[in-house]
Amino acid sequence: MVVGDVSFLNPTDEENRMKVGIAGFGVIGKAVGRALDLGIEGATLEAVVSGNAQKARDAMRDYGKPVDVVSPAELAACCDVIIECAPTAAFLDIVEPALAAGRQVVTVSAAALIENMHVVDAARHAGGRIILATGALLGLDAVRAAAEGEIYSVTMVTRKPPKSLIGAPHLERNGIDVTDLTEPLLVFRGSAREGAAGFPANVNVAASLALAGIGPDRTQLEIWADPTKQRNTHTIKVDADSVRFEMTIENVPTPEKPGTGKVTALSVIAALKSLTSTLRVGT
Repeated sequence: MVVGDVSFLNPTDEENRMKVGIAGFGVIGKAVGRALDLGIEGATLEAVVSGNAQKARDAMRDYGKPVDVVSPAELAACCDVIIECAPTAAFLDIVEPALAAGRQVVTVSAAALIENMHVVDAARHAGGRIILATGALLGLDAVRAAAEGEIYSVTMVTRKPPKSLIGAPHLERNGIDVTDLTEPLLVFRGSAREGAAGFPANVNVAASLALAGIGPDRTQLEIWADPTKQRNTHTIKVDADSVRFEMTIENVPTPEKPGTGKVTALSVIAALKSLTSTLRVGT
């Protein structure tokens, strides 16, 4: 048995079910928690971390089995797998103790990961593992496959309803107002690394693309505040020695957090199921 590896768990054995912790009980965390409470084969919800413990308890009031709200250190101690979907500022507080304990961390916080790549070495040293869920990125498997050969270029154009970009550090630093736009406005052009720093809550898709492909410095990104859009829209172009493709995805935003697409939470649930499923589809 390898520390942090849950492949030895028998999903039919109640005592050996994979213990899952959720760090961040917002839009994504609550969706994952609900799925676990309803039943995911081989997994059980063990505990959660939340910046608002009472709000988290209230959200679990109708659960068949509500769980405790604990600290990040306690979560790392009692869980096999930790779902990290906390605000960007809490990323290291959650991930570092989990990896030090040799746990598996499933996250969609690719932008935070790019800014803190030392956690990959920490995971390697302690026998932990970081799983970056697909999130809202269509075709991630194709990009990863192409990266086994040579990728010449990767570009991404993101168009979002202006309200989903309000509060981004890049907009505030540059005095860019997107509140009363009547036509699309280009608010950023640069590398995925620069985009991750300027829009930490908005460009996890671009950061995931960069990590799957040619890295955050060579992946090029444009971000548009587009009042004509009701959905978060991403167009990706990849040119490689093995394949050339272009894809566009339109994500339905969650009502509670317009910057987050509904499919993001579903991708985390799919990643969690893949840890215990007998048949896994996709690389």
